Amino acid sequence: MKINLPGLCGVLLMAPLLVLVGCTGSPPQPSPAPRGTRAPVPQPAPLPIPPRPAPPSPLPPLVPPPPAPLPTTANWRDLPQTPGLWTYGAETAGSAVRFGQPGAGSLIVLRCDRSRPAIVLQRAGFGSADVPATITTSAAVRRLTATPVGGAGTVRNAAIPFEIAFNIRDPLLDAMAFSRGRFMVEMSGAQTLILPAWAELGRVIEDCR
Repeated sequence: MKINLPGLCGVLLMAPLLVLVGCTGSPPQPSPAPRGTRAPVPQPAPLPIPPRPAPPSPLPPLVPPPPAPLPTTANWRDLPQTPGLWTYGAETAGSAVRFGQPGAGSLIVLRCDRSRPAIVLQRAGFGSADVPATITTSAAVRRLTATPVGGAGTVRNAAIPFEIAFNIRDPLLDAMAFSRGRFMVEMSGAQTLILPAWAELGRVIEDCR
């Protein structure tokens, strides 16, 4: 047999090329996921937890409201009435009406003094000089002056008696007698008196007119 050398040589030369082609083929592809399964879904990162707020500060202790102020001259009708009774009686120079508790002496006296003539309000006080006084009724308010007088005992249980003299026609006397229920007598250095407006007041006033 005669060997064809040129053909053999060509085959030998082709063989390495075929091997190189087989080695340099396309890279292997990943196998597809089996049917019936899903690719995992990426989970979002967890949100940061906000810091816990600080507990509220305790409430301040409750403070009770201040006590209500005592009534003043503007609302003197709310003041409690001074305990006592008016007592009418005849005297040498006229008549008088006294206010106080039985057996405890008089806190104030309103008398008719025909010798002047005048209607005089007398009450206990302290000191030896004139002091301011105020009489308040439902219809009038007047500032007056009370004068110390001699003769201890003119008003019972009074170390020093003071007096306010009125003209017998003074309209303040009628305002006291006809005040709505009560009137108030204030004098520096003495107890404020809330007095009932009784008929005895009008009787003494009429005795002098």
